[in-house]
Amino acid sequence: MTKVTPSGSAEEQSPPGRNPMTIALVLVLGSIMATLDMTVVNVAIARLSRDFDAPLATIQWVATGYSLALGTVVPISAWAIGRFGARRLYLAAIALFAAGSVLAGLAWNIESLIAFRVVQGLAGGLIMPVGMTILIRAAPPGQMGRLMSTLGLAVLVGPLVGPVLGGWLIDEVSWRWMFYINLPIGAVVLALASRIFPRDGAGDPRPLDVPGLLMLSPGLAAVIYGVTSGGDRGDFGAPGVLLPLLAGVALVAAFVVRALTARHPLLDLRPFRDRAFATATGTMTLFVLGYFGAMLLLPLYYQVVRGESATAAGLLSIPMALASGTVMQLAGRMADKVSPGRTVPVSIAVAATGFALFAHQLSADASYWGLGGAMLLMGAGGGATMMPLMTAATRRMGHDQAPAASTAVNLLNTSMAAVGTAVVSVLLSNAMAARVALAAEHGLQGLQGLAPDARAAVAPGLAEAFQQTYVWSVALIALALVPALFMPRGDRPGRDQPAEPAERAPEPAERAAAAVTAASPGAGPVPAEGPAPTSDSAATRAS
Repeated sequence: MTKVTPSGSAEEQSPPGRNPMTIALVLVLGSIMATLDMTVVNVAIARLSRDFDAPLATIQWVATGYSLALGTVVPISAWAIGRFGARRLYLAAIALFAAGSVLAGLAWNIESLIAFRVVQGLAGGLIMPVGMTILIRAAPPGQMGRLMSTLGLAVLVGPLVGPVLGGWLIDEVSWRWMFYINLPIGAVVLALASRIFPRDGAGDPRPLDVPGLLMLSPGLAAVIYGVTSGGDRGDFGAPGVLLPLLAGVALVAAFVVRALTARHPLLDLRPFRDRAFATATGTMTLFVLGYFGAMLLLPLYYQVVRGESATAAGLLSIPMALASGTVMQLAGRMADKVSPGRTVPVSIAVAATGFALFAHQLSADASYWGLGGAMLLMGAGGGATMMPLMTAATRRMGHDQAPAASTAVNLLNTSMAAVGTAVVSVLLSNAMAARVALAAEHGLQGLQGLAPDARAAVAPGLAEAFQQTYVWSVALIALALVPALFMPRGDRPGRDQPAEPAERAPEPAERAAAAVTAASPGAGPVPAEGPAPTSDSAATRAS
């Protein structure tokens, strides 16, 4: 009989095949392409509003449309992984993202730009969940925090380099080049991933839950459209607002019922039965709404209120990005030793304090040093929250639940970011219109290119509008403390965890079979949601 390795020692053993850290570094490069694109676009909102002569309520769809497309495709990622294989799907997503970037750079009006951003979002929605699935399968639980923090390098490099590089391209070259730069990055990722990632095995014949897809994706779209339209009109009771909202909520509710009863649901909700997963994702939902929804505000404040260039706005955003990325690395590694249930409430409090201090200081002539200090707290709190939450949510998931867990986490992130961005843009537009006549008449585009004296006259009112909008973010981040306090505090590797399944601690026969599989052309790891026929049968024979 083959001995079963105790969970405490098995957790430090890596699954057979490629080095998990090598895989993580390739995934980082692919994720950088997506995060770079998102942060660059935030800096470009003001320029796009001027060049396309479009109001903020329309321009924000360049960001919201992307996030909404992410939320649309994320639910099918678990099925697609099993149907086509993680490696093939990841390569296709990178190629489509690069192609969508080129098309976005060629956009001739705001409608075409939004359409091509949706194409980018459809590809980007697969990059993170598929990449996380690959990493979860490769990583033993005892190394999950370290590898997740490595994956978080994308969150450091993207927000750090994106605003500065994007600002320079917008000011000195053209906004179109903020999309073209994805082409060489995508080519490098394709070359590395095709060589390093293990080849896919046979596909999983599990059918796609088409009714579930037709409920969830339109439901999310209808909710976001209703929220945006209601805020833009200032009347949530109007039929054009209320009907999409109610229809969206009904579709999402119907999807939940189907997901709990269908034999092969679009999104497996079983991971939510785990307390660590449920509380971590609940905390993430509220935190992402407030934190990432406010990402639209920072560059706009520096450009619209303070009259800074896109490049300067990017440089002034560095303290937040630097603090977030640096702390994220430390927090991810700490999650392997200290339960996220003990650290996340503290980090959320730090983020809320930073946002509150930033909002309190906002004025037409606030000190950049004071704002920078508050941004350090904002970034540190965000960096110390996201990676531990993702680690807490996915660490207990076995091989068969990895696609469902990573899909649920990414779906919540993308959909809540889309909702947060839409709500924040509407709140800001209404707040500016209520205080500045020029904004009420011409919108955001009317505030571009003002003479210094004209800007000085409207700056106090604009600063007050930004301040009021930030208060909503502070409230949402503070609310995230409620589910965070219910997160398990003893959930860390080697303690208070059930023994991991064989996929997490392969036995010798499984290692040999998997090694042969990895070395054979055309073969690879088992598909998502499916059994491991080669390794399982080998393990059975060894027993």
